[in-house]
Amino acid sequence: MTITIDTTDRIQTLTLNRPEALNAFNDAMYRDMGDALSAAATDDSVSVVIITGAGRAFSAGQDLEEMGDPSRRDKGFVPQFPYFIDTVANFPKPLIAAVNGIGVGIGLTLLPHCDLVFMSTSARLRAPFAPLGVTVEAGNSYLLPTVVGWANAANILFTGEWISADEAIEMGLVYRLSQPEHLQADVMSKAKTIAAMPLISLVTTKQLMIDHRSASFAKARTSEDTAFSILTGAPANREAINAFLEKREPDFSNLSD
Repeated sequence: MTITIDTTDRIQTLTLNRPEALNAFNDAMYRDMGDALSAAATDDSVSVVIITGAGRAFSAGQDLEEMGDPSRRDKGFVPQFPYFIDTVANFPKPLIAAVNGIGVGIGLTLLPHCDLVFMSTSARLRAPFAPLGVTVEAGNSYLLPTVVGWANAANILFTGEWISADEAIEMGLVYRLSQPEHLQADVMSKAKTIAAMPLISLVTTKQLMIDHRSASFAKARTSEDTAFSILTGAPANREAINAFLEKREPDFSNLSD
């Protein structure tokens, strides 16, 4: 398993557990997280789920070595990312993110799907889609501007620049900042307050919130998936991945279409 699962007092904590890879998501982790969330969704002993990371990272995003594997473009290959995002987007119970370290790619685009986001003051976020020659994912072409405003979303998505904890809370991407040593305690305190509420009230309220965003979110996902599939493996994306693996700066100046 690429994650660990702990359930205490109706609170389930899912910890991304690839610390040696800064909790970068590979297909196995997408599948394991999707399975864990699917199980928690129907488990009446779980009222609240927390997602956090092991070690010094929340998640470094997509595993680029796996992303660059040509076999992923073979006919019949079934990536697990859509399964994970569908499960997150429709998760029927309160979902809290505890961002303990860097959040890159999915480590950022996961956050607008969470009902509350706590972030360590030492953590940073980044959406490196443009620098990788691809485009935004997980419905964030709709969700991110909705959460942080158009200009903030444009800056995040067009530049791939790092976002500090202070910037993240100022733009509304994060609910609360915590000192690193207090993050887990602060998250657990809020989770306990929520978990004490009637489960039927939590589930009904969450479903109403999901219903109001479902049409626009679904349209964004469809458009993103189409665009992402076109750009993945295209010249800009190949150059970005090769540069990453070769530990050099990418050069996009002489790419063919």
